[in-house]
Amino acid sequence: MSVLSKLANNNTLLADGATGTYLQSRGLDPGGDPELMNITHASIVEGMAHDYFEAGSDLVQTNSFGGNGFVQGRYDQGANVDEINFQAASLAKSASLNPNLQQKDRFIFGSVGPTGELIEPVGTTSAKEVYAAFKQQIIALEKGGADGIIIETMISLDEAKIAISAAKENTELPVAALTTFDKGPRGFFTMMGDTPEKCFTELFAADADIVGANCGNGIEIMTELAKRFRECGEGYVWINSNAGIPEIRQGQIIYPETPDYMSDGFSKLIDMGINIVGGCCGTTPAHIKQVASLINEIKE
Repeated sequence: MSVLSKLANNNTLLADGATGTYLQSRGLDPGGDPELMNITHASIVEGMAHDYFEAGSDLVQTNSFGGNGFVQGRYDQGANVDEINFQAASLAKSASLNPNLQQKDRFIFGSVGPTGELIEPVGTTSAKEVYAAFKQQIIALEKGGADGIIIETMISLDEAKIAISAAKENTELPVAALTTFDKGPRGFFTMMGDTPEKCFTELFAADADIVGANCGNGIEIMTELAKRFRECGEGYVWINSNAGIPEIRQGQIIYPETPDYMSDGFSKLIDMGINIVGGCCGTTPAHIKQVASLINEIKE
C-alpha cells in the first residue's frame, strides 16, 4: 500500500526524528558534511533508519537534506551528489527491510532541503540552475529506493515550488512540501514573509500532495501552527516539531523538550487531524517511541 493510500484510509502516520542530532551523537563533527556519511559511515546511517523504524516510525527520511549540488559543492563534494543521494535512499530502504523488525508497511521519503542560494532577481542564481540541482538530487533518491520526496525547511515559496516541479516532472513519487516559520508579534511568517495560509494554498496549487511545517519551534508553538494549517481546508498536512529551542549547557547544545514533555502536544496534533507527525531538531528515537505509543492507544 502506498503512502497516499494509507492517508486516504485516515491513518495517522508517524515520521522519524532528527537526523543531525543522531549523527552528531555518533561522531559527526560540528560543521561537518552529514550527507557524506552515506559513503564514509554507511553502517551508522543505516543504523539510524533502523533505530527510528524500531521505535515505531512508519516512514523515515533519508540523510540527504543538504544533498543538492550547491550545498555539497561547498564541501568540495559536488562530484559525489549522485552517489550521496542514491546511498541515502538505499541505506534507509535496506533498514526498512530488516527481518528483525515487526512486519508492517514502511516508507522512505527522500529529504530535499534548500540550496542556500538566493534566486534571481533577489540573488544571482537562476531558477534553471536551482531546478537542475533539485532534479539531479531527486532522480538519485528515486533510484536509491525512495517512496516519496519531502521538500523541507523551506523559507522561500519560489524555491519550494521549483523543487516540487523537479520532483513531479522527473518522478512519479508523492511529494510533501514543508515550510519553516517564526512566530512574532504579528503571528507566523516564513523568513520571506509568507503566512501559513499562503503556503498551504500555493504549495497545493504547485501540485504538492502533502504540505506542512517543520523546524524552528518546540511542540507548543508547532501545535498552534498546525492548527492554522488544518483550518485552511482539506488536504494532507505533515508537522515535524523540534524538541524545543536549543540551549547551551556546559558547552553542549541541548534541546530541552523531553519525550514526556512533548507527548501532550503530539496528542493535540493527532486529535486535530494532522496526517503525518514527527520530530525535527533535537528529537530522538525515544521521542518517536513515545508518539508511537500514543498512536497505538488511539488505534485500540
